[in-house]
Amino acid sequence: MRTMPDEHLRASDVPTEGAPLSELRAFAHTFDGYKRWGSFEQCARIANARDHSSLDTLRTCLFFEVRRWHHFGGDPDPRAEEYWRTLTTKIRHLSQERGS
Repeated sequence: MRTMPDEHLRASDVPTEGAPLSELRAFAHTFDGYKRWGSFEQCARIANARDHSSLDTLRTCLFFEVRRWHHFGGDPDPRAEEYWRTLTTKIRHLSQERGS
C-alpha cells in the first residue's frame, strides 16, 4: 500500500471496528512516521509519549506500534491490539470530523 497524506485521508480509508489485524497493519503503512518526523528517534518519542493530539500524531503512534510488533516477530498481545484499535477509531473519527 502506498503512503497517503493526511489531507487525502477519508474516513472510508480507515479500517472499521473489528477489522482483521492485516487491515490495521496495511493501513498503518499508509503513513511513514520516520519520514514525516525526519528520524526514527523523533517518531519513537511521539509514539512512546502516546501523543494523540492530532491526526498526524495518531497515525505516527499506529505506524510505530505496528512496526514495533513487526520487529517482535508476531501478532500483538491483547493489550497492544486494543491500543491499535483505539488509535484506528480515533483516526476514523478525526477523518469524519474533517468532513472527509
